[in-house]
Amino acid sequence: MKGLILSGGKGTRLRPLTFTQAKQLVPVANKPVLFYGIEALKEAGIKEIAIIVGDTKDDIQGAVGNGDQWGIRISYIEQDEPLGLAHAVMISEDFLGKEPFVMYLGDNILKNGIKSLVEDFRKKKPNSQILLTEVPNPQIFGVAELKDGKVVRLVEKPKEPMSNLALVGVYMFDFHVFEAVKAIKPSWRNELEITDAIQYLVDQGYEVQPHIVKDWWKDTGKIEDILDANRLILESIENKNEGFVDKYSKINGQVVLEKDVHVERSILRGPSIIGEGCNIVDSYIGPFSSIQKNCRIINSEIECSIVMEDSEIRDVGSRIDESLIGRGASIARCPPKPSVYRFIVGDKSKIEIK
Repeated sequence: MKGLILSGGKGTRLRPLTFTQAKQLVPVANKPVLFYGIEALKEAGIKEIAIIVGDTKDDIQGAVGNGDQWGIRISYIEQDEPLGLAHAVMISEDFLGKEPFVMYLGDNILKNGIKSLVEDFRKKKPNSQILLTEVPNPQIFGVAELKDGKVVRLVEKPKEPMSNLALVGVYMFDFHVFEAVKAIKPSWRNELEITDAIQYLVDQGYEVQPHIVKDWWKDTGKIEDILDANRLILESIENKNEGFVDKYSKINGQVVLEKDVHVERSILRGPSIIGEGCNIVDSYIGPFSSIQKNCRIINSEIECSIVMEDSEIRDVGSRIDESLIGRGASIARCPPKPSVYRFIVGDKSKIEIK
C-alpha cells in the first residue's frame, strides 16, 4: 500500500506567513504540519510516499528530503496548477499503479493517526474508504449524506448542506479511482473535485465505506485552527529538560526545554515547548505556547501562541496572546518619548493596538 500526500496550494488564508514559506511547513508544537501526515502514514505501515508539490516545491523538498529521516522512501510529483484533489490523483497514476493507497491532505492532523483505519481498509478491501466527522459549519467542506450507514451522496461546499458530516482530509482508494477521476468534469471552480470522483464510484456500484471520526481532527488552513491544533497536541507532551534553568526561575506543568535553552529569572507554565538555542530572560511563557529554535524572549509575556524560529520579542508591555509570529520577526517596545509606532508590515498583515 502506498501513500499520496497533497502539499500544493498557496495558503492564502495564512498570509502573510505563506508569502515566504509553504503552509504545510508552519509549525505546530514545533513540528511542521506536514510531518504529522508523514508520520501517520509510516505508523500505518506505509513505506513509499509521493508528495504532490506546486509553487513551494523547493521548500517542501528541502524540509522533507528523500524520507531517510523516517526510514521510508519519499518522491515528488509536480502539479503545475491547483486543479483539484482528483487531478492530483490522476497525475499520480504512474506512481500508484494498481496498488491501493492513502491520500492525505498535508495540512491535516488527526489525533490518533490512521493505523487502525488502514488496517480495516486492508482487511475489508472496499474500493474506497472515506473519513467523516460532524462539524458545525459543513458548508465550507465536502459533505457526505449517509442512508442506512452507506454513502449515497457527496457535494463539495454545498450552499444548503444535506448533513453535518464533513470529509476529513484522508481518503483510501483502490485502482478503480482512476476510472472515476478520468470520467468526471471540472466543477464551477474549474477543479476536478474528489467528491465528484467518489460520487462516481457510488453511482457505478463500487463499495465506498464511511468511517466516522470521533477524536479531534484539524484542517490547519486558518490561523485559529493552527493555534487550536497546537493547543491540542501540547496537551499530550511530557516534561523534558535539556537546557539550563537558573535558581530564580520556576517551571510548572508539562514543559519541554530542548538543547541549549537558557532560562533566567522567568516563569514557564505548561504545556509548552521551548526550542533549541532559545534564550528566555525575565519573561513569562504561559500554557499552550510553542517557541521554535533560536528565539530570544526578553522581559515579555506570551501565552497560547506560536513563535517561529530566529525571532526576538523584547520589552513588550502587555501579554502576547493567541498570536502566530513568523520566522525572524522582531517585536520590541519603542522608547517612551516621543510616542510613536514604527512598523515594517507585509501584505495582508493584521495589527491590533489598544
